[in-house]
Amino acid sequence: MMTTKQRIIYSALTLLAEKGYDAVSVSEIAEAVGIKAPSLYKHFSSKQDIFHAILAEMAERYEQRAAQMQMNGLDAHADLERLALLSENQLVEMGKELFLFFLRDEYVCKFRKMLTVEQYRNRELAALYSKQYVEDPLTYQGMLFDLLAQAGVFKDESPQIMAVHFYAPIYMLLTLCDRQPEREQEMLQLVEQHMKQFSRLYNNGGNSK
Repeated sequence: MMTTKQRIIYSALTLLAEKGYDAVSVSEIAEAVGIKAPSLYKHFSSKQDIFHAILAEMAERYEQRAAQMQMNGLDAHADLERLALLSENQLVEMGKELFLFFLRDEYVCKFRKMLTVEQYRNRELAALYSKQYVEDPLTYQGMLFDLLAQAGVFKDESPQIMAVHFYAPIYMLLTLCDRQPEREQEMLQLVEQHMKQFSRLYNNGGNSK
């Protein structure tokens, strides 16, 4: 059972994903929740305040999912030891699990849809989209691949290029599923094949089974 505050956040995200940030008013969010605007202001001071809560909820969901996988997900140093010990098959299963989280979690999907649409109308949200789905993942993965190379697990290649090689196809397949959800299983198989081939290209052969 969601609290009123949680219902406000979720209803706001739903409306923003459908109509865009500028087109949604606080009164409209309150109406979607089933309360009056003055009641909403008991929880949030403005639409911007609600938006910040949406961002915080998104971050918390990712952190919880990463924790369930026994990962930090944000700090490459914290994840190095665990990932260095995993076999190729274990890494592939972890990658598929994370792919499905981003694909199937309704909140995460609405958040991605909102930023995808708003990137063409709002420069601030366009920058947030780039940070959320390009810059931060590439920074984390680049650092992780660099540490794995230093540990002798991965080949001594450019960690930034390795990060692009790894992440770009996965995100492309994720967004394809957004447009054509009926192709989920096909894309999931491509994710698995991609990760295995990536491992063959860059892994030094320490944990391949």
